[in-house]
Formats: sequence, structure tokens, C-alpha cells
Amino acid sequence: MFEKITDKITSSFKKLRGHSVITDKNIDEALKEIRLGLLEADVNYKVVKSLVDSIKEASVGKEVLKSVSPGEQFTKIFNDELIKILGSETEYLNIKVSPPAVIMMVGLQGSGKTTTAAKLSKYLKEKEKRNPCMVSADIYRPAAIEQLKILSNQVKVGFIENSSQDVIEICKNAFKSAYNQGYDTLIIDTAGRLQIDDSMIQELKSIKSEVTIHETLLIIDSMLGQEAINVAKTFNDEVGIEGIALTKLDGDARGGAALSAKFITNKPIKFYGSGEKMDALDIFHPDRMASRILGMGDVVSLVEKTSSSIDEKQAEKLSEKLERNDFNLNDFKDAIKSMSKLGSLKSTLSMIPGLGNLSQDENAMQQASVEMKKTVAIIDSMTRKERNNHALLDGRRRRRIATGSGTSVQDINKLIKKFLQMKKMSKNLGKKKKNSKNLLNFN
Repeated sequence: MFEKITDKITSSFKKLRGHSVITDKNIDEALKEIRLGLLEADVNYKVVKSLVDSIKEASVGKEVLKSVSPGEQFTKIFNDELIKILGSETEYLNIKVSPPAVIMMVGLQGSGKTTTAAKLSKYLKEKEKRNPCMVSADIYRPAAIEQLKILSNQVKVGFIENSSQDVIEICKNAFKSAYNQGYDTLIIDTAGRLQIDDSMIQELKSIKSEVTIHETLLIIDSMLGQEAINVAKTFNDEVGIEGIALTKLDGDARGGAALSAKFITNKPIKFYGSGEKMDALDIFHPDRMASRILGMGDVVSLVEKTSSSIDEKQAEKLSEKLERNDFNLNDFKDAIKSMSKLGSLKSTLSMIPGLGNLSQDENAMQQASVEMKKTVAIIDSMTRKERNNHALLDGRRRRRIATGSGTSVQDINKLIKKFLQMKKMSKNLGKKKKNSKNLLNFN
């Protein structure tokens, strides 16, 4: 995520090292590299000009504080201006209304509307404690209705059946059904097209004229680059939107859509998708996203994700075992599986300050993921006694485990070595917390 932008920005900061004051001369070179990096990342040229101009205006002639370097001060200025471009304040859904609140998902075909509708319903149910239901108003795409129904069962939210072929009738009946069945939120998944056309726009306008829509959420595929901005502007001008949800942001190394959408439409980015799992939908916080773009991680989001994904009692139990140096291979496996609940390893590392660059190495990420799965398979192939006491693992047992897990004896030797290193480290856990990063190294 934002790999190209982060690389260019980080490089530009280095050009200000060694200077006592930020001047026209030394900042121009840094801004030139930033401008180029933003344009290469598909950021709209109007956004680039506004951001670069505001950074220069805020930077030039500013004396560098004694406690910080010019690069650090420039980073602070850049961060502040970037937050403004991204939206300054976190914006939430406008659904504090008499139920049912109605959210209409709009966007091009293939942008991820249906999946995002399901993710949003799961988010509202689990995080906001609401009682949502969904209805499909897509009567054109084969199996669109069935797809949404399957997803509604997967995330365990209501689904409103309707056999009508009239989109307006479907939406009006869904509103009545949601009200009568006690749902407080209705999510309407509308039909898209491969590109914007008059019939789609008119259909969406008709829905809005016949049904009270409290939130029109535009779903944009981040991978579209510059075209995503044209799509956002057209939907906002023609249909009217309250917010934007970006999909596939974790697969976009450029990030142009994220940096341009708010500026061009003047409508906030409210959510972004960061993976295929149903819980991979996050609130868009401009300040946190700016921090990630500048390569400084996002510790707040990491803590939130960790606290919601990992069982506190299990984490406390493991911590106590580590301190007593009393954990076994079962505990080792539980720790690995807990990490997987946080989402993709790439996404998790990008939130940790200083480790963002590691997440950009696709080969390393793939290898780490493979090693984690291999570790679980090996431990699952052991008997209960072997998991509780690794000393039982002689050559014969290791060969048996290798056969059962589809691995090699060398893989098992490597795992035991890593496990013993972890046990050794746990003896001095309180004094050497800085070494805890080694627990994540599965290579």
C-alpha cells in the first residue's frame, strides 16, 4: 500500500539533512522528487499542485527547532498538509436517524459493491451493535442476488428476498420489510456497469427520488488509478454521494485514488478495504493514513485490530507462561494462529513503525506466510505428549511427523530451533522486550 509514494517521500526527506534552515533552494529539490513520485502514483495533478504548493508555503524560511532536524520538521509539515488533503477529520456514516437507516451502495461493475455491502453489514453488526439487513437491486448481473444472499448468510445478517424485476419496487418493498421486521439498517446493493452510462445514472436517481436514502456510499476500486477520480466526480455530480469506500487498497502500491478522491469530490473517504476476508473493512482515519504513507506506521490501528482480534484471556495466559518459561509447542502454535487473525502479514507489518519496508517485499511476505502455515501443520502432526515435551522428539519421531505434515526433517529441526530460541528469550522477557521482534521472524 502506497509503496511508490512512500519511497519517493522518504528519499526526499534525506535531501534536507545537514541544513540549519529550510530554504527555497534546499526544499525545491525535495519537492521536485515528491511531485514526480505523486504523479507516478496516479495522484491527480490538481492534488499534486495543491499539496506541493501548501508544503512549500508552510516550510520556506521556517527556522529548524533545536530539538529536531530539518528533515523531521519537514516531515511534520508534510504530514499536516497531507492530512488536510485526505480529509482532516474522520467522517462516519450518517445513519443516526429513525430506523431503518438506508445505505445505498453505488459504483461500477467489478468495483466490489456486493462484497463491501456484506463487509459493511458485518461491521455495523459487530462494531456498532446495529441490526442490519441487505437487499439486492441488481436485476441484470447473473447470480448477483444469489451472491448477496450467500454473503448475508456468511456474515449472519438479514437478507430480504424479492422476485420483482422492477428496481424501484424492490427498494420500496425492502424498506417496508426492514421496518416491519425490526431491522434498523437497510443496505441496498445496486447494479453497476463496466463504465458509466445514462441508464445506470437514471436508475440511481429514480431510487433516490422514491426511497429515502440516508447515505449514498460510492465504492471505488483503488486499482483504477486516474480513472477512479473521473468515476468519483461523475457519480458525485450526477447522483450525489455522502461518502466513499475504497476497495483493494492493500493491492495498490500507488495510492493515487486515496490521495485524490476527497480533494476532487469534496466528499470524505469513510472506509477502505484491506483484504478479502469479511472483516477486512476499516474506517478511514486521515491522520493514521497519512502516517502510513510517510512510512511511520499506524500503531493506533494496530492496537485496535489486535484488541478486537485476539482473546484477552488467551493472550494473558500466554504472557504468564512466557514469563515463567513454561510454554510448549501448543502455546507456540496458538501464538502463530493469533497473529493470523490480525489479517494479512503484509497489512500488519505496514502498521508497525520501521517495518513498513518489509511489507513491500512480496517474496519475503509470501515466504513468511508459507512458513507460518508449515509450522502449524508440523505441530498438528505431533502427539499431545510431544507438544507438551519437545525433548521426546528423537529422529524416529521427527521422520514420522515430517511424513504426516508433508514437510521434511530439516523443517522440523528448524522449527524446534526457533522454539528453543523463543524459550531462551523468555527467561529475560522483562529485561529484553526489544528482542520481541525476533518472535515474528519465521524465515
